[in-house]
Amino acid sequence: MIISPDSQAMLLLCSQIGLTIDTELKPLTLREWNPLARKLSLLSWRPGDLLGLEANDLQKHLEISEENAKRFSKLLMRGGGLAIDLERLANLGIHPLTRVETDYPQRYRDRLKDSAPAVLFYSGNKELLGQPGLAVVGSRNLDDVGRSCAEFVGNACGFSGLVLYSGGARGVDTISMKAALENRGFIVGVLADSLEKTIRKPEYRSALSKGDACFVTNYHPSAGFSVGAAMGRNRLIYTLADYAIIVASDVEKGGTWAGATEALKANWLPVFVLEHPSMPQGNRVLLSKGANSLPFPLPVHPADLKHWLDEHIISKNPQNTQPSLF
Repeated sequence: MIISPDSQAMLLLCSQIGLTIDTELKPLTLREWNPLARKLSLLSWRPGDLLGLEANDLQKHLEISEENAKRFSKLLMRGGGLAIDLERLANLGIHPLTRVETDYPQRYRDRLKDSAPAVLFYSGNKELLGQPGLAVVGSRNLDDVGRSCAEFVGNACGFSGLVLYSGGARGVDTISMKAALENRGFIVGVLADSLEKTIRKPEYRSALSKGDACFVTNYHPSAGFSVGAAMGRNRLIYTLADYAIIVASDVEKGGTWAGATEALKANWLPVFVLEHPSMPQGNRVLLSKGANSLPFPLPVHPADLKHWLDEHIISKNPQNTQPSLF
């Protein structure tokens, strides 16, 4: 597959693609990439300008230690392994998307800035990323009210042409995503599990082929589920959407709680929490922290949910659109 020199450099430096399992060589973390990006900007360089440079040149121009220069050089020299892995992934329908590309989700740049992932991997219709839509998040284990709400939100997205943003996990995610697809809607799954395995699931293959779905991850496409990945990916769900709906949350634990409290604090988007007499304690606390209430039974037809949300925001969320570096 053909990728730009800038994306090639970022993949070599910031991803596991092309690295052997037994290597001690580690790609750059975001904390390491962002200072490098700022140095490149000051030099009026692009990431692709690093390709082909020897360690001593990297040390001289970037003013970094000899150890880091050697590490960067080794990462940049693995182009053959990168090409082989990218071709394998492309044959599976999986493609990279780096922060330097113009079609990288703009909402990640605007809302996350330097915290936006340097590298994403996706399968399906990438044009869905950042389109108007609702993020729905919640527990894997639901009561009848939670299941009804998840299905309602999925139906709402299907009826109104909104994208359903979720995590692809059991419970709220899969219930809402199934409902959206059954109503001819669109879904984006931001995964904390293997992208390679997810796109093989029969329930998603048709939607992927028709352009009705996109699955994306900021981890290696073959990486399996981890708690850390689940905690980290929730912000990537919220920051793509226009509204977030929390179906069920624990208190001070779990990915739903962590993502919701971060979204409220960062003021990324209006956060609505399902409110009903038997709601989990986490829902109650999130409401006390300033989340908007979404009462159950839900007060409108699914096709009118977006309009209802528009009219019931406690306060509009200002967006800081200062761009991030590549």
